[in-house]
Amino acid sequence: MTGYTREELLAAHEQLVDNEANLITDGGSEPPVVVKIGGAKAVDPKGAVADVAHLVANGTDVVVVHGGSTAVDETLEDLGEEPTYVESPSGVTGRFTDERTMEVFSMVMPGKLNTDLTALFREAGVDALGLSGVDGGLLTGPRKSAVRVVENGKKKIKRGDHSGKITSVNATLLETLLDGGYTPIVTVPMLADDGVPVNADADRAAAAVAGALGAKLVVLTDVKGVYADPDDDSTLIETADTPEEFEALEAAAEGFMTKKVMAAKEALDGGAAEVIVSDANLNDPIVTALNGGGTHVTPGALVEAEEAD
Repeated sequence: MTGYTREELLAAHEQLVDNEANLITDGGSEPPVVVKIGGAKAVDPKGAVADVAHLVANGTDVVVVHGGSTAVDETLEDLGEEPTYVESPSGVTGRFTDERTMEVFSMVMPGKLNTDLTALFREAGVDALGLSGVDGGLLTGPRKSAVRVVENGKKKIKRGDHSGKITSVNATLLETLLDGGYTPIVTVPMLADDGVPVNADADRAAAAVAGALGAKLVVLTDVKGVYADPDDDSTLIETADTPEEFEALEAAAEGFMTKKVMAAKEALDGGAAEVIVSDANLNDPIVTALNGGGTHVTPGALVEAEEAD
């Protein structure tokens, strides 16, 4: 994440500042923006870094949440370990975290990746401050004792207590940092109720943060958004404003996108103003998303379901 020179980042920032059509906010009553930057190799953070610098310079509060699954897998493999992924009964694929994986995870995510990304933002002129979910009890919740998985077509229980479910966000800590002019750069692990750091999904961490702050959540990934046909990028679903449209969105999501749509629902349930899934690999990915790019999901998409509850 550190392969960009200061000159490249400043040039990208100046390009945005010079383009008055992209100045979407001057702060004020606008909600904060939470940006989820994926950790896959196909996701280039350069545009997001310049965009965050642009937004912060124009008065928008921004919190960045990042993943890093690729780096964790590569480190495990360098150490002679094999990463383990499992599929849930609902079809969502995720990492299974055992004790050894948790050790590597804690070393890579809040250690190298968060430090490198925080430095990259600071180099771009952002007063960035790196945090894990453990710091200040930022992300907390119960530890899981087991997960339900599907193996060879059969539902099973896989024992393991190194992951958890985020149920609380220390929004006061984030608001204090934002009020002080800092831009938090957040990563997992979270802190379990028994005081032990455990793994948690970064998309869902971003959703929890966005909900707690009443923010707009921009989930940056390596495609333009959610496609009606996952193999055809011309079938981008631009909006989901009603329960029927959200149901169609859920049906269309496959693979890694399933988790992002799940995170969108959790964010809106928690109080987020809007969720946008959009392409990270643009010159101005966040500004483009906020100005209508990608797939936009609004609170109205969940109204009927909430009323039914």
